[in-house]
Amino acid sequence: MILDRIETSFEDRRGKIIDIVSHETMNAATLITFSVGAVRANHYHNHTIQWNYIISGKIRAIIENNEHERNEIILNPGDLLTITEGEKHAFKSLEDSVMLVFSQGPRGGKDYETDTIRLSAPLIE
Repeated sequence: MILDRIETSFEDRRGKIIDIVSHETMNAATLITFSVGAVRANHYHNHTIQWNYIISGKIRAIIENNEHERNEIILNPGDLLTITEGEKHAFKSLEDSVMLVFSQGPRGGKDYETDTIRLSAPLIE
């Protein structure tokens, strides 16, 4: 897990350019919306890396690495959370929220379930 605060790459009178993820190969870009209190994920991926960019709202995230170490963080707009292969993850929306997820690996589209392993004991309920 890596948490980055994404900064503006370029800005002028026309607006901003913000590079969220660069120099990576992507297989999918997915927009996920959360109603307040919604829980998502409670799973991991064996072969997928995902970059989770918070567009709006506030989301509580719990990440458990392969050594069973847990991190709990609050994600805010502009935060980028990178989750690597095998890291268990779960999200709970503290506000109505929008997340943009970039994936590398077989996680996107119709292949979503081929690399999604559900947790028998949820990280967040």
